[in-house]
Amino acid sequence: MPALNAWPKNSTMPGLTPAALRRLVLQQSKRANVGHIGSALSVVEILAALHGGMLRASAPDDMERDRFVLSKGHAALALYATLFLNGVITQDQLDTYCGNDSQLGVHPEHCLAGIDFSTGSLGHGLSIGAGAALAARLDGSERKVFVLVSDAECNEGALWEAVAFAAHHRLSALIAIVDANGQQALGHTRDVLDMSPLGARWEAFGWRARTVDGHDLGALRTALVAAREATDSPQVIIARTVAGKGVSYMERQVKWHYWPMSDEQYAQALKEIEAAE
Repeated sequence: MPALNAWPKNSTMPGLTPAALRRLVLQQSKRANVGHIGSALSVVEILAALHGGMLRASAPDDMERDRFVLSKGHAALALYATLFLNGVITQDQLDTYCGNDSQLGVHPEHCLAGIDFSTGSLGHGLSIGAGAALAARLDGSERKVFVLVSDAECNEGALWEAVAFAAHHRLSALIAIVDANGQQALGHTRDVLDMSPLGARWEAFGWRARTVDGHDLGALRTALVAAREATDSPQVIIARTVAGKGVSYMERQVKWHYWPMSDEQYAQALKEIEAAE
């Protein structure tokens, strides 16, 4: 099965790089005057690794394509930017983000090409992914299912029901990636409900856990390849990330879960992103 990069590329934009994704996240969040910026910035390397060749598909409607579930749906803007750079959605569509009658809301909806499942209620995405992995087995398909969850979602009981279900059924087609940025809407995860050691908890349920630097593309790709090749159990990658990564005044600051940027903050953020390229 061909890789996702067999999809048409957008020739007017740069390649699928973390810098390009961060720039689009900043531009669109400023245009729409909405928040969830820190959450989107923390996952760009994960999305670049997944959509830069790890997810296998020839087209968004290919029945044998790998499935992707953005369980932490409030980071949808980073996913929309990814789909744009891969030529799945247009600039005109991207520019409707958070507008009236747009298909690009704060959380992803499956009516949009490239979105396999609608998400938003935290803790439920892994259950969807487990069902999709079981469906793949029943279909006799080799497709994989990747689910990106937040570390705060690991506070949800529904997530652990899915973890137990997937381990019981040995759903090796299911691969979870935890965006472990240590923050959630109302504080740091260690203070709200500490789930450390996170990898050991998943392994106690029967998953194979790997911990990597979530901003290291090479390390992410290596871990994803190893998880993809597994045949005996579901796999989880604990990706250690920084909320607001790439923008100094946003990094590790809980308030950027919700706040929009001022004109001055936007200018500084773009300058820092461009300087890091």
